[in-house]
Amino acid sequence: MTTIHATALVDPAAELDSSVTVGPYTVIGPHVSIGAGTTVGPHCVLEGHTTIGCDNRIFQFSSLGAIPQDKKYAGEPCELVIGDRNTIREFCTFNIGSPGDVGVTRVGDDNWLMAYVHLAHDCQVGSHTIFANNSQLAGHVHVGDWAILGGFTVVHQFVRIGAHSMTAMCTLLFADVPPFVMCQGQPAAARSMNFEGLRRRGFSPERISAVKAMHKALYRDDLTLQAARERIADLTHSYPESASDVQMMLAFLDHVSPQRGIVR
Repeated sequence: MTTIHATALVDPAAELDSSVTVGPYTVIGPHVSIGAGTTVGPHCVLEGHTTIGCDNRIFQFSSLGAIPQDKKYAGEPCELVIGDRNTIREFCTFNIGSPGDVGVTRVGDDNWLMAYVHLAHDCQVGSHTIFANNSQLAGHVHVGDWAILGGFTVVHQFVRIGAHSMTAMCTLLFADVPPFVMCQGQPAAARSMNFEGLRRRGFSPERISAVKAMHKALYRDDLTLQAARERIADLTHSYPESASDVQMMLAFLDHVSPQRGIVR
């Protein structure tokens, strides 16, 4: 039987699995759906067209599913979709999407989102990410799997952050961060690749060598982005085991905005 504290206000139309736990003084709106095993702490507000998967832990004072902070929004039924096994700490604010984009703000699975994280409308967050305290994403930001954002990272709208990348504390992002890149600064500059993180995730020495070669092409040999892309495409011949990593990098670089570019 669903465990709902006597002081919580849960709309009768909300869909909660029988194993969901809801803490004191939490408010849950009519269009909210919560999957099995999820716990919602006290003093939370879950509203809008919000779908939350299984085994999530939502801590106190979080606001999930509020309308976007977008003056053009006019009440359209946009969504917030959260996957499974995410940890959402205190005072997080995730807004629904907007009609100016896909209309959905999305969070994948197994993410660790620390206190005061903000996800604005239409952000797309992958899986296995870590957002340290006060990471702030403007609208339409895309974050790849396994990315790590240091505390107080601030991301400009429409910026893309590639898989396995990492930002240092107080990083300010105006440009795209390619996969594997570690960056720091205001504005951010590339410092290295996330080699230690890749080793911890089981990357072989050959795959790590390929990532080193990508770093050299992008940042050390004074190449244009197009020339660096062509050199990276050739790496599959020297490092056949890294074909999927090379393809991921090429796919990311194919969609870099000429106006925004990548962190340098």
